[in-house]
Order: sequence, then C-alpha cells, then structure tokens
Amino acid sequence: MASRRDFIKGMGMAAAGLAFGSQNNLFAQPLTSKEWASAKSDKVKIAYIGIGNRGEQNIDEFEKTGMVEVTALCDVDLDGKQCQKVLAKYPKARRVRDFRELFEKYGNTFDAVCASVPDHIHFPIAMMALKHGKHIYVEKPITRTFQEAELLMEAARQNPNVATQVGNQGHSEANYFQFKAWKEAGIIKDVTAVTAHMNNARRWHNFDPNMTKFPDADKLPENMDWHTWLGACHYHDYSEKFHQGNWRCWYDFGMGALGDWGAHLIDTVHEFLELGLPYEITMKYAKGHNDFFFPFSSTILFRFGARGSMPPCDIIWYDGIDNLPPLPDGYGNSEYNANVPSTNQGSTPVAKLNPGKIIYSKDLIFKGGSHGSTLSIIPKEKAEAMKDKLPEIPKSPSNHYVNFLRACQGTEKTRSPFEINGVLGQVFCLGVIAQRLNTQLFFDTRAKRFTNNEFANALLTGLPPRKGWEDFYKI
Repeated sequence: MASRRDFIKGMGMAAAGLAFGSQNNLFAQPLTSKEWASAKSDKVKIAYIGIGNRGEQNIDEFEKTGMVEVTALCDVDLDGKQCQKVLAKYPKARRVRDFRELFEKYGNTFDAVCASVPDHIHFPIAMMALKHGKHIYVEKPITRTFQEAELLMEAARQNPNVATQVGNQGHSEANYFQFKAWKEAGIIKDVTAVTAHMNNARRWHNFDPNMTKFPDADKLPENMDWHTWLGACHYHDYSEKFHQGNWRCWYDFGMGALGDWGAHLIDTVHEFLELGLPYEITMKYAKGHNDFFFPFSSTILFRFGARGSMPPCDIIWYDGIDNLPPLPDGYGNSEYNANVPSTNQGSTPVAKLNPGKIIYSKDLIFKGGSHGSTLSIIPKEKAEAMKDKLPEIPKSPSNHYVNFLRACQGTEKTRSPFEINGVLGQVFCLGVIAQRLNTQLFFDTRAKRFTNNEFANALLTGLPPRKGWEDFYKI
C-alpha cells in the first residue's frame, strides 16, 4: 500500500503532463489500467473543518464520490443543531473544536481537509494545511485580504506536492469547458467589457447603516469556541448578527456579495482572458455606505489593461435588489440556475434578474448565468447564424470534488488551485477596499500598491493578527 501511495503521489509531480481540452485530461504517458484502478480505489482520508450549513453540503458532495474515508470532524460549535446531522453520520470520526488541535494532534490520520468556514478564517486553515503537507479544499473567496492571498500563493508554490482547490464549483462544469473551447476556436475574442450582476435577495441583511458601533454582545452558545472562530481578527464580543452566515455582511469577517458571488460569475472570464489585476477600481454607486458592513447595493468598475493581442477590458459589477444593470437588445429571459446551493438563510427566489454576466466583444455579445451555466450568443438571430461555427463543448471528466480527490491521488490537476484562484481573489479584495472607502483607486499591478491612497494600501494587509496568530503570516 505504501509503495502504491508513494507512486500515486509521485505522479502528482508529473501533472505537467496533463493537457486540458482536446486531449481531455490525459497524461502524456498515461497510467496503465491497473494503476488507474488502484488510484481510484485508494480512498482519500479526509477531515472536515466546518460541518454545518455549507459544510454539510460539501460533505454530502464528497460522500457521493465514494472516494473518501472520513477520519475527523472539526467545528467551533459542535453542540449547535447545524452540526448534529453530520456528527450522527460519522460516529467513529474524531471530534475537535479547534482546527489547530486537529492538525497537531490528529494530522497523521488524514491526507486532505475541506474547510467550509467564514471568509476570515480561510487563510490560517489553508496555511496550516500547506505547512503540514495536507491537500486543501477551501470555500471561496480564497482569503479576506490581498496579502493573505499573496502568502497562500507563495506557500502553495513552495509545496507543489499539495493539491489545492477553491470551491467555485462551476470551474469543473460546462461553463469552464465551453469558455475554454470557444476562446481557443476564436469565438470569444476581443472582449472589451463584461457586466457581472447579482441582484436577488440572497444573503442580504437589514442592519442599520447609521450604526456607530458593533452590535451588543449576545449570550455565547454553550461550549462554542468563540476565540477560535475569531481567528486572527481583533476581538469582538459574540453576536448572533455575526454567526450562521451573517458574517458575510461585515467587513471584518466577510467579503460581501462580490466575494461570495464573483467567483461564480467572472471566474472563467478572469482566467481565460488572462485579466490579472486591475489598474483602476472605482466605486460608482453605494447605497447605505457605512464603516461596518457592506452596502445594500453597489456598482464597481474594474479596468484591466491590454494583454498581448487582447484589448483592454472593463468589468462592471452590480449587486443589490434595486441596482439592475442595463441589458442589451435581444437579452431575452433571465434564466435561473437550479444548481445553485441553498443556504441556511433561505432558498433563492427567482428574481427580476437572476445572477449572471454579459460579455461584450467587438463582434459578439454573450449572455451567461452563474456557477456552471453555459454562455449563449445574443440576440437569437445572431446565435442561429453562428451555430454551425460553434465547436463541440468537451464533457467534464470530473466534477469539482472528484477533481480535487483525483489531484490528491495524483491523477488530475485541480482546476481552481491557489495559483489561479488567488489572483481572482485579489481582484475581489481590491473591489472590497473600494467599497469600504467608497472611492476611486488606482493600482500599480507590478508594485502591487495603490498610487493614490495610503489608507487603501493599509487595507491590503489589514489589521495585525491577534496575539498568538502571528506565525500563520510567516512563510
């Protein structure tokens, strides 16, 4: 068993031989059928950090693969009702509240971890996984600050045998393979502008934008490890307004609608158009702007420079129920993607305009939805005229969870590794800084600093970590 596992891990070093697209993820020197069968039958020992709500959904998806053996469960609120279903399902798994104890005490029992936790704690968990040589699947957005993403990308480069995957599931679905195929065929070319929009009521709140302080303390749930929940953030008293998904609303803990949905809307645009980092980020509109939580509605302009033969490109982001983007002629109906996961804050009702994107090129306009939704050419007349020129969309060889597990086994490369998703995450961090300051910012993409606002530069790093968390920020 050991020699086979060593062989499989060694094959991960040969991942440069993987080719996406026409060769459909085959090795230049493929595994034999016997080796492939061994790789598939060798279950990945996995530990879960964050087991309620979104964590439960991820755990269910990993279970469906038939490729995992669950060895440990970690959650700061193990006694909470949201954790009980998973705890009952895996009664033999070790249980722990502090992820640091998970790695230090039980690290020899698992090969990989899945972290389904608030945005502010993504970084220390992912960094600890890399330092311990554990494959890591972490929910999006990758981090809460620009510097954290920079550090994670560098740590991943220094640990090439560790598989990393960020949880934007559409990166393993039809949207990913269609965009790649259409770009390679010259259907998607000369893109000059993209509109990305999230305008339904999902994950919005009713906090008072005129507040002058953080919420008063509520009674802490019994046995909840609040200090570990806070992680490196400076201290806040426990509040129900921070817990159970509400953390997404607060600058100190979350990344708002942009960080939550941007990874499902502009991920393929960003990767395949090689956008990198923007040179300008401008807050065009902010409803309910304040010092504590994200605006009720916002419009953000991102400007990206020319890349090789590709022209400059603008992305305009719209969020908020009452902040709909302009739609081109022939847009048609707004399709709803039924595959969007539900949340503990309720299901997603079909809105006037469901989450999606509009891609403008010099010759064509493309309309798309969220997650794995495919693009269509609009108006319909143009689509009809183009249909014989459109290449066949390759079928995905693995969903996002199988892709990660196969990368742990050394038979595929992850499609949303830190080195790819990290830069996208940094784009969101820059957008959040513009939201927080409600201003126009100019960014030097080489020096990775703002040229017109020192307050914004301070936010690239954020507040120093709390005492005891400093070592996570050292490579």
